[in-house]
Amino acid sequence: MIRTSPRIASLLILACPLVTPSSARAQTDEIQVYTGEINAPGQFSVTLHNNATAIGPTQPAFPGGVVPNHSLNGVPEYALGVTDWLELGAYLPLYTVTRDGSFLINGGKLRALFVAPEAAKRDFFYGVNFEFSYNAPHWDEARYSMEVRPILGWRFGPVDLVLNPIMDLPFRGGIGALTFAPAERLAWNLAEPWAVAVEHYSDFGRFAHFDPVSRQYNAIFAVVDYNPGAWQFEFGAGHGYTGPAERLIFKLIAARDF
Repeated sequence: MIRTSPRIASLLILACPLVTPSSARAQTDEIQVYTGEINAPGQFSVTLHNNATAIGPTQPAFPGGVVPNHSLNGVPEYALGVTDWLELGAYLPLYTVTRDGSFLINGGKLRALFVAPEAAKRDFFYGVNFEFSYNAPHWDEARYSMEVRPILGWRFGPVDLVLNPIMDLPFRGGIGALTFAPAERLAWNLAEPWAVAVEHYSDFGRFAHFDPVSRQYNAIFAVVDYNPGAWQFEFGAGHGYTGPAERLIFKLIAARDF
């Protein structure tokens, strides 16, 4: 199930393993804003995330990393509704097709998504997603990492405003490496099954000292959703407007509920 939409409190941060600095933003397999909508209890879904960089950086974000330009990144996502407020998911395998045609396996992820029940019917909805990752050395400098993704949303008639103030936590080093990578979505729900949206994705760097604007990641996407029933589709075209961002990137998400 698509959450049309791929880093909370000080006690949580203190409870997590200490973390280490990351010098640059790596690519992502999932470009999506979470809205808090989840599978019903017992419902299973499969989602395929893909994003292709048509024009992007020609150097990796870190030594030995994947070159973004002309690469394709993706991952299948498997999700199961447990209760009306909990969904569990797994992403496996993360993969990349590089600009020279090489196929790479990048790792895998597990997640637990807690939400206010029946988010699609609420004027104000909220939740939080916890995601744990195992990363290949060419995908991320941290072998193990965690993402904490709060979800805050408001519905104004046909218009949805959703915020994901994401925090990323590599599992080593010092807490000064905690990074802030928020995402936002403003959507207009047209006659079913269509919706259009503008999404913004950013990465400000470490909380201890945000990167200069020229080194922060910022990209804006125009998105179309088509959700005819058991199948759901989301297509977007994005443009990055600061240094490390892709100048032209496309995303396609296809999901099937069972």
